[in-house]
Amino acid sequence: MLQRNAPSSIVKRLPVYLRILDNLIKKDVEIISSRTLSNQTGFTAEQIRKDLAYFGAFGTRGTGYNTVYLREKLLKIIGLDKETNVIVLGSGHLGNAFGRYNIIKNPYIRVVGMFDVDLEVIGKRVEDLHIEHFDKMSEVIKEHNVKVAVLTVPAEQAQYVVDELVKCGITAILNFAPTKLNVPKNVHVHNTDLTIELQSLIYYSSSEEEGIN
Repeated sequence: MLQRNAPSSIVKRLPVYLRILDNLIKKDVEIISSRTLSNQTGFTAEQIRKDLAYFGAFGTRGTGYNTVYLREKLLKIIGLDKETNVIVLGSGHLGNAFGRYNIIKNPYIRVVGMFDVDLEVIGKRVEDLHIEHFDKMSEVIKEHNVKVAVLTVPAEQAQYVVDELVKCGITAILNFAPTKLNVPKNVHVHNTDLTIELQSLIYYSSSEEEGIN
């Protein structure tokens, strides 16, 4: 049985490795070294070897990693060896963009439901999905055994929505709402605040202009 208590810093790097392996396999590259992975990720070769070694021995000293074999192992470690059903809460511009991208581009994710309370958007289509009313959420979660949800609702609604998600058995939430969520210990939340990301990036442009060291 795979362990699910790996450090979050490692877990967040695994999909980066997976994306690179996907691209290399498309180019028929069979072997990759940790040094090459380092060049493509920005992580040190030592860090990459430690990350992968945390889960087992996947490479050959002096040779590197077989791309297909390592990809299969990473898929299993992350939990992407089978398609993961996901729902999206909130059908504004961000929710729709996220849903559309993952429906079209993400081979590991199946978006099975998109929900909102705005009567003006309910019934509209995002690719092959119709946006449904929030009241239908529990039915979809049960029908598709959904454990992962994406939250793009306004901050003032976020906690209520999360409480309902937890009641329905959701255990992993990607939160785009700019607020702290309170959840039980068995529920994992990854917070992504695009405004903060942009503002922190601006620091680097302004510091260069002002000559700040």
